[in-house]
Amino acid sequence: MKAPWVTYRPEIQVLDATIRDGGLINDHMFEDGFVAACYRACVDAGIDAMEIGYKASGKVFAKNEFGAWKHCSEDDMRRVIGDNDTALKIAVMADAGKTDWRTDILPKQQSVVDVVRVACYIHQIPEAVDMIQDAHQKGYETTCNLMAISTVHESEIDQALESLRDAPCSTVVVVDSFGSLYGEQIQLLVERYKKALEGTGKEVGIHAHNNQQLAFSNTIEAIIHGANRVDATMGGMGRGAGNCSMELLLGFLRNPKFNIRPVWKFLQEHVVPLRATTEWGALPPYIIAGQLNQHPRAAIAWLASDQRENCLDFYDKATADV
Repeated sequence: MKAPWVTYRPEIQVLDATIRDGGLINDHMFEDGFVAACYRACVDAGIDAMEIGYKASGKVFAKNEFGAWKHCSEDDMRRVIGDNDTALKIAVMADAGKTDWRTDILPKQQSVVDVVRVACYIHQIPEAVDMIQDAHQKGYETTCNLMAISTVHESEIDQALESLRDAPCSTVVVVDSFGSLYGEQIQLLVERYKKALEGTGKEVGIHAHNNQQLAFSNTIEAIIHGANRVDATMGGMGRGAGNCSMELLLGFLRNPKFNIRPVWKFLQEHVVPLRATTEWGALPPYIIAGQLNQHPRAAIAWLASDQRENCLDFYDKATADV
């Protein structure tokens, strides 16, 4: 019997999504010092990429209602990270239907951004392919995040992957948006993506949510079956129940290029204090939403109400129409 978990796979690259996904719990109202400390932790830890936020449309998300990291202007990014003269790649997420990508994504030579991560639901694949082409032509590395994949029929997944075969994206990411998937399902999806993209040179990625406290184990499962691009966040911070925790992931990967100490430093100095005022994690409404394969928006609203402790009432409401 072999013990592959004591070695490492050098092809695996890690992306930190703390500011982008974590920003969904506070409307991206992070102070510059928090973002700068996260950036420095990523650099010092040897993490491959940092997703610093969204390139969201100011028409859809008013700039006076959200923090800087919802829109990621060049001035805001450079104010915090300068010209990023490090090996860390800077990524932004561009949502199909919510991004003025033709105008707001500048040519690469004018930007500190390295990677544009296009995110879409299955019905948005045509626009996503156009967005990928546009960003590629502007000089960026591009990826595609297929969101809410737990709700998509297999034939639709296959059609989407066929469309992405010829698109100039380096990675296609399995996204468990609702935190509803189990290890066996992750295995099947990763293998399906790999087979569909075989011969293209594209990598398969994983972005897991923690509604059922499976984000870390599902990330491991994806890695075992060949996913080489993996997302995590500091302290698991992210929308609703949060994501795979960076501190768990780096501890698992064993790759000596990673240094976990800067992550623990960032957690101690910035994430622990943030928990005093900001909430995320596998709370009962998020667990229920994950078990029912439902979007967490209802759970988020419930927890913001005076009914937040009534988990049975939420369960009854959530299952009323199932």
